Amino acid sequence: MHIDAFQAIADPARRRVIEALRAGERQVGDIVKDAGIHQSGVSRHLRILHDAGFVTVRPEHQRRFYSLRPELFRELYGWLAGYRGLWEERLDRFGSALDNRQRIRTTKSRRSK
Repeated sequence: MHIDAFQAIADPARRRVIEALRAGERQVGDIVKDAGIHQSGVSRHLRILHDAGFVTVRPEHQRRFYSLRPELFRELYGWLAGYRGLWEERLDRFGSALDNRQRIRTTKSRRSK
């Protein structure tokens, strides 16, 4: 099954697994503790994240170490950066509206004194 990047990170539990892996390479048991998800769930989410390209696994004897792959995060960041101007423009307008509202309140307050 192929899952795209946005579908992979849409699930809150998978985002908790990703967050647990931000500290670096981890075993499933460590991720279970940090993410607060049962072992079977962590394993399932790791498989999905691996298939989507977010996670890599490094076997070492009987153990498996999981870590984040930065490449897909960079691709997502690049895609989202195209929308950054839209967000910033709206936030700038919102900030200007708040400043304007504050100036009006301050002016009214001074007049009433």
